[in-house]
Amino acid sequence: MRGSLWLSLTLRSARSISRARFIKGQSPGLPNPTAMENATGPCGEERPREVQETTVTEGAAKIAFPSANEVFYNPVQEFNRDLTCAVITEFARIQLGAKGIQIKVPGENTQKVVVDLSDQEEEKVELKESENLASGDQHRTAAVGEICEEGLHVLEGLAASGLRSIRFALEVPGLRSVVANDASAPAVDFIRRNVQLNGVAHLVQPSQADARMLMYQHQKVSERFDVIDLDPYGSPARFLDAAVQAVSEGGLLCVTCTDMAVLAGKSRETCYSKYGAMALKSRACHEMALRIVLHSLDLHANCYQRFVVPLLSVSADFYVRVFVRVFTSPAKVKASARVKFSAACGPPVTPECEHCGQQHQLGGPMWAEPIHDLDFVGRVLEAVSTNPGRFYTSERIRGVLSVITEELPDVPLYYTLDQLSSTIHCNTPSLLQFRSALLHADFRVSLSHTCKNAVKTDAPASALWDIMRCWEKEHPVKRERLSETSPAFRILSVEPRLQANFTIREDANPSSRQRRLKRFQANPEANWGPRRRARPGGKAADEAMEERHMVLRNKRKEPPENAAQRAARLKTFPCKRFKEGTCQRGDQCCYSHGPPAPRVSADAVPDCPEASNQNPGPRAAAELGID
Repeated sequence: MRGSLWLSLTLRSARSISRARFIKGQSPGLPNPTAMENATGPCGEERPREVQETTVTEGAAKIAFPSANEVFYNPVQEFNRDLTCAVITEFARIQLGAKGIQIKVPGENTQKVVVDLSDQEEEKVELKESENLASGDQHRTAAVGEICEEGLHVLEGLAASGLRSIRFALEVPGLRSVVANDASAPAVDFIRRNVQLNGVAHLVQPSQADARMLMYQHQKVSERFDVIDLDPYGSPARFLDAAVQAVSEGGLLCVTCTDMAVLAGKSRETCYSKYGAMALKSRACHEMALRIVLHSLDLHANCYQRFVVPLLSVSADFYVRVFVRVFTSPAKVKASARVKFSAACGPPVTPECEHCGQQHQLGGPMWAEPIHDLDFVGRVLEAVSTNPGRFYTSERIRGVLSVITEELPDVPLYYTLDQLSSTIHCNTPSLLQFRSALLHADFRVSLSHTCKNAVKTDAPASALWDIMRCWEKEHPVKRERLSETSPAFRILSVEPRLQANFTIREDANPSSRQRRLKRFQANPEANWGPRRRARPGGKAADEAMEERHMVLRNKRKEPPENAAQRAARLKTFPCKRFKEGTCQRGDQCCYSHGPPAPRVSADAVPDCPEASNQNPGPRAAAELGID
């Protein structure tokens, strides 16, 4: 079935030390001298002198954090952190390149990576170079681990153990400073110790504050951050208003959302309250989630005469990650809705779908423009490909970015083959056959990095259903079994106007698929996925919460009935065997042998254990101990 979406039309080499792994033992780290003297945290909170800790190595950083769940850390998001380091590196290359500063990345051949600049930026670079040559100065460079006075001012609003900020300092060149902020006192204490452990105190500044208040305090143009990274537990909605004000002109905003159940349509009201849009349950829910987040970011920025330009938007594992630049322009903000001095009109569709006859579902508003800057994505892809030893997840980054470069940028959302086939109850054509049929009909088609069997195409829905009708003629279904009101019957009752050709074409198989690039990681560990929220009590608090969940699990709202009540309820149901004259239990039968009595409730289920063919049901079986 086809859903009608309300789209908001808006503008717009050194190998890593090892994969994030646990190293057994208790690492005392480098304790805070004040904490050693007073046995307190940074805010005067008492701490035990001996804390069970775990040491983790990821990328070029080595951090310690408590074994108890007091400070959040998830090793599965190493891909997220690697990709962020790669994106910020290319952003620094662009920003500092306009100032005549060349960045030096370990393991990278500097002559291979060429940065494409705009005409204005090229003029600035040429002017800067001529000034340097006139004064006899050499080209300035920015290296990893060194302070660049004209470099980027970075904020990690929710730093937890400080791993991401420390990796920025150790792996991203061209930084002026990195603020590692967290509201938790134990987390900030570990940030301080990890900063000392990695020797980056000259670049990383620990901070304990509410991330929103910290960003609101940096709204002045001279105090804004060039890069803001937000990776909260769950939704970032409450941080977006402050973030779009605290990022500099043309600055980079990196946002992660892990509340995928909300963004994928499980709770539409919650999605609307957080992001200002209604999510739909569909196979394209992951791309829809990206577009909802982008629209929400743009909506917050529009309140302050600013707008966003997406650089890269990725759906991976259990989260979505977007990288956008923020600019100021009242004129472009007014054009965001593409409506000038007139009221908006409703969607040009009928109440029912013209193909299947079902009602349309209304979702959105959401971002309808491209969600990637393909030039920027190409630069990141080239940098990672020429220096594969820089990140542990380089292979996956290459795979995801390669598929992104092949996506159709001007086609929102996509179809899936299993969804199309299940609608008309036929077997599924192969991906190459379906793509070939679209290409033979002169339509564009691509994959999507958010779904393995996605079909992103500019073909109208009528053409897609014509192709499926032609496929059904070659692989017919039993139409006599179809209801006349079913979507399958209505779709197949129309003769196709387009005659599909399923002969496989060479260009139907995209390059990324031919090379079998790695797009989805293997399970890194058992029960991987979103971790529990860090709690002050650590493991003890988690165990108490788990016990509480076990007590409340499957607990009925109504009090359980006793044996007498259950017997009385069962007596309201007539005995089937008594009607047939085969019941041998007489008065001992738990069912009624008298005239039919009114039922207690419409959903009551008889649960007598005397005969298996009376189907007592799972509820009765559980009550009476039947296996």
